Amino acid sequence: MTPKLTVFGEVLWDVLPDVRLAGGATMNVAAHLQRYGMDVAFISRVGHDELGAELLAFMTQQGLDTQWVQTGETHLTGIAKANVSDSNEVTYKILHPVAWDYIQFDAAAAQQVAESDFFVYGTLAARDRTSRETLLRYLAPAPVRVFDVNLRPPHYSREQVLELLGFASIVKMNEHELREVTGWLTTFESEKQAMAYILERFKLDMFVLTCGAEGAMVLTGGGEYHQHPGFTVEVADTIGSGDAFLGAFLYQTATGHALAASLEFACAAGAFVAGKAGALPAFSETDIQDFIHLQHPVTH
Repeated sequence: MTPKLTVFGEVLWDVLPDVRLAGGATMNVAAHLQRYGMDVAFISRVGHDELGAELLAFMTQQGLDTQWVQTGETHLTGIAKANVSDSNEVTYKILHPVAWDYIQFDAAAAQQVAESDFFVYGTLAARDRTSRETLLRYLAPAPVRVFDVNLRPPHYSREQVLELLGFASIVKMNEHELREVTGWLTTFESEKQAMAYILERFKLDMFVLTCGAEGAMVLTGGGEYHQHPGFTVEVADTIGSGDAFLGAFLYQTATGHALAASLEFACAAGAFVAGKAGALPAFSETDIQDFIHLQHPVTH
């Protein structure tokens, strides 16, 4: 049976100096999961405007079902202005408030969440009261809750992030986010120690840490630990590489692959996307497998 995943959060236009790209971390994750053949529901909101209509058309083109993407009359479709002067560390100016700050609770969507194998959510869509309250209501019936800690200053607070961590079953963050979050609570000598602390404090099943070009690591509540050194790639930009990683990791995990193999596949997907322009370059699962076979990294 095909795994069912529901993703909640932002969809927006990333405005770069020379192009406008459909994006939003959660939409990217949903689109990647869709590519791998998962049964995906995406909950979000766009404005009743030209940009919103274009986003709906883009998502449909990606194969995403837009039945849970609301259209609001009051607020404009989301926009983020991306600064790509440093290709390894893209920064964003994210407009606020916009349509996805006002995602309304829907009882049918809540049922969809309850029937899913995984429920994926992030930090950004919890920045404002309406969407945050809707998210909290969806978290209650969700069976496995995947929290993508995507910290975009100034659109989060310590209190909100810690509250959302309290609901999580699986957490994914990058090394900078780990340093910031653990810094709110205590100090650690190593990333693995910090991961173990967060895992225990918030009673997580799994903690996934991405380390950019240095690969990634995963630690489970049962003590299983894997580290992958990553893949060598000439970076075009890092837009969406973390989303590609998470989509690939969840696809592999949901379909029963071993943790080490899931981590390798996810690292490859993240690197592959970093080597292309934009968050959703065209590729297939076969492309990722070929990419892995070309490099033959050592997993330890």
